[in-house]
Amino acid sequence: MATFVALGVLIYSLRQQIADVIKELGRINAAALLLIIPLKVINYDSYARLYKDLFKTLGNRVNYWAMYKLSLEFNFVNYILPSGGVSGISYFTIRARSEGVSAAKATLAQITKLFLLFVSYQPLLVLGIFILALRDHANNLVLVISTSLITLLVVGTLLGIYVIESRRRINSFLTFITRILNRVVRFVQPRNGEIINIKRAQKVFGELHDNYEKLKSNWRALRLPFWHTTMANITEIAALYVVYIAFGDYVNIGAVILAYAVANFAGLISVLPAGIGIYEGLMTAVLVATGIPAGLSISVTIMFRIVTMFIQLPPGYFFYQRAVRTGLTRRV
Repeated sequence: MATFVALGVLIYSLRQQIADVIKELGRINAAALLLIIPLKVINYDSYARLYKDLFKTLGNRVNYWAMYKLSLEFNFVNYILPSGGVSGISYFTIRARSEGVSAAKATLAQITKLFLLFVSYQPLLVLGIFILALRDHANNLVLVISTSLITLLVVGTLLGIYVIESRRRINSFLTFITRILNRVVRFVQPRNGEIINIKRAQKVFGELHDNYEKLKSNWRALRLPFWHTTMANITEIAALYVVYIAFGDYVNIGAVILAYAVANFAGLISVLPAGIGIYEGLMTAVLVATGIPAGLSISVTIMFRIVTMFIQLPPGYFFYQRAVRTGLTRRV
């Protein structure tokens, strides 16, 4: 409900721009816009195959369709709860139990997914900057933004590897995070005690490191998951670019690659569900900085967000509710 309220506030605050979009609906290529649907189908297919291959490497054989439905549920939870993806990971961990996957393996699968998404996006980001430079759209602001993004990706990846490489480091780091979460919950709900049991959590952290060692010893098995995350990134960028095609504008694809990266990173720290407001504002700002007209950028960004929400949220809500009703979120 909070997501739809926030979306309503966003639509109201941008009502003039949306009115301009509606006026131009007559010239929108509906067939091109509908291409978002198969692109989203392929996107979720990539994530389902990613989880299936990762769990196979970790010793669990899971059903492809179960992972496809879980991917939709995971995305729905991340949309409706403003937690930078933490809520989705928590839900994924609980829900994966119904497929016989332990909490440690489910958590490692999410960490590995993020790692592979970051690594596979870096070549796309470099390619995007190169394409911008070819068209003389790589001004100083664009170069600062892109350099900062690449640095964050590299440093974040290396720090993640440094922490998970050591049982002591991963235990200390995650125990620290767990204590902070317990304090936050106690502040909001003073009557509650320790929401997350520290000793039980530390046991899971140890299992997480053991499963990481198993994955590391079989690192060649990550080639297919790497390909799946690459496809996931490509289909997301393609879905955004399709909206430009629907508006009849073939803009520089490098600008779209860069804007998508900036908007998604900002969405991770947004206090609003799905990064609403922050996502649209930053994406538009980056697109304008690369030479795309502001009116077109706002129209495309709003159209992209509304269309993708209405494509993804209903099936995600359906499978989420079914999982709750049938007890799949409680089965151990």
